[in-house]
Amino acid sequence: MSATSDGRFAERLRRRWRHTERTYSAEEDRPLRGYLTTMAAFGVYTAGWAAVVRMRGRPVPDRPAPWDVALTAVATFRLSRLLSKASVTSPLRAPFTTFQGAQGPAELHEEARSEGAKDTVGELVTCPFCMSVWVASTLTAGQLFWPRATRTAMGALTALAGADALQLTYSALVDRTTGE
Repeated sequence: MSATSDGRFAERLRRRWRHTERTYSAEEDRPLRGYLTTMAAFGVYTAGWAAVVRMRGRPVPDRPAPWDVALTAVATFRLSRLLSKASVTSPLRAPFTTFQGAQGPAELHEEARSEGAKDTVGELVTCPFCMSVWVASTLTAGQLFWPRATRTAMGALTALAGADALQLTYSALVDRTTGE
């Protein structure tokens, strides 16, 4: 292809993208470019550690053991909430978010800043569902590279999730029996 046809093709793609952004958002401000960038970053991240696994010849199981799936699920849940909602981790989110108030025991409600890329990153770091994709991928990589250390960390996160459930249950029982 010539430089002229490459330029026309690129311009058509830009026009098509702008049209897609306008028609998709229905006048709402949706950071589609940020989402696209985040998806690409996740793809690069996952492909990167997968390539290292392959280059190192690390064994990959035919299928994950059910216990590992359960442990990963609970650890992912707890670490995702710790990173995206906990008061103690708010300094990590602060460059991308604005404090709105408390939200549940030891958790915060924060809004993403609407300053370009900070909007998308702010959404990612305040959403436990969004964060869990990255956490589960990281824990999976950890299980392939450092299985003992990763399972130990996942065990601690699972114990923390269990302790949280017991704390909330205890508080609910106290409230119920004392009428407070």
